[in-house]
Amino acid sequence: MEILFIALAFIAVIVVVSTVRIVPQARAYNIERFGRYMRTLQPGLNFIIPGVDRVNTKFDLREQVFTSRPQPVITEDNLVVNIDTVLYYQITVPKSAAYEVANYLQAIDQLTVTTLRNVIGGMDLERTLTSREEINSRLRGVLDEATGKWGIRVNRVEIKAIDPPPSIKEAMEKQMRAERDKRATILHAEGERQSRILTAEGARQQAILEAQGAQQSAILRADGEAKAIERVFQAVHANNADSKLLAYKYLETLPSLAQGEGNTFWVIPGELTQAIQNVSKAFGPDAGDASAQTRHTPGDDEDTREAEGPQQLTSGDPADSTALQAATEAAENAEAAVAEAKAEADAASNPTTLSGKRIT
Repeated sequence: MEILFIALAFIAVIVVVSTVRIVPQARAYNIERFGRYMRTLQPGLNFIIPGVDRVNTKFDLREQVFTSRPQPVITEDNLVVNIDTVLYYQITVPKSAAYEVANYLQAIDQLTVTTLRNVIGGMDLERTLTSREEINSRLRGVLDEATGKWGIRVNRVEIKAIDPPPSIKEAMEKQMRAERDKRATILHAEGERQSRILTAEGARQQAILEAQGAQQSAILRADGEAKAIERVFQAVHANNADSKLLAYKYLETLPSLAQGEGNTFWVIPGELTQAIQNVSKAFGPDAGDASAQTRHTPGDDEDTREAEGPQQLTSGDPADSTALQAATEAAENAEAAVAEAKAEADAASNPTTLSGKRIT
């Protein structure tokens, strides 16, 4: 009896274990009863009839990744490229995934290859390399339409790699290198152009500022000289300086003409004769006599003309004789003044000989 009880207990445990099915989270089990689909077990604790129900297929309901092998595809310009794709899918209906298609992964792989060949066949190589988004969207649309009845949802399709032939890669590298050299040359030339423009602009601004500075300096210098001349003019008129003083100051500046080591020739102004006459009249000891000699009457001129005889001018005009005498005196005075000016210039160059000299 004890052995029978143990045997019955063992059978009961086996039956209980066979009846209970625990389904993990994000999993789904398809149950068949006598070879026919019965139901799909959901995550958690589930019970089946031992010997009658059996688990046919188990599915993972999480999003999964499927990487296909590189497939050769011919582009529109007759170039063979190898394209590797990555597929992100998820099983939404476990019954359809088990009974609508025999091998859903193989079906998806073959459908991806055929769709790629159709899409890439209408593009050239350059467009194929730069139109990945367009290719991905077209692949996803075709796969969604085909796998919907299989209980599978394609979330995303990505092109992992596009490998052109080695000769095309070499040509592309040369083209890329040429483009980079071209851009570098253009950038270098643009930099030099900007540098020259900035340099020229700086030189222009410098020239403008220097010209403005020179202009302001000339204006200020001219204003200063004008004010100085105005003050001298006002001082002369305020002190009521006569012509004799002005003539003396005029002669006083003559020695400055002879100053300097390279001054070997200098010109005496034409008004020097009048200035010498004024100074002679003012400071000369015979100023009164000279004035008396210059003042004459018509009778005196006739007597003098008769006494001189052949020394008179051929014109016979008494005024000409007086003018000749005055010119002779002015010339003598001018020669004396020039000699005095030269002496003062020599004295100015040698300070030791300047002391004790007086202008007469």
